Amino acid sequence: MADEIRAEMVANVWKVVVAPGAAVAEGDTLVILESMKMEIPVLAESDGTLKELAVNEGDVVQEGDLIAVID
Repeated sequence: MADEIRAEMVANVWKVVVAPGAAVAEGDTLVILESMKMEIPVLAESDGTLKELAVNEGDVVQEGDLIAVID
């Protein structure tokens, strides 16, 4: 079953750390968001393979937007 990682707040995508197809472990940083001059890492919630990355550096995400899918 795939895990969907969603944004918890409105923020800018500051840095993409992993690419689709990469193996990730629970707790690995996928992307780093920036909001109000704070850097917020978005972490993998389970072990698996990054199936989809739905954001690019410079994108603005809204609360609830899809960031990544881990399979």
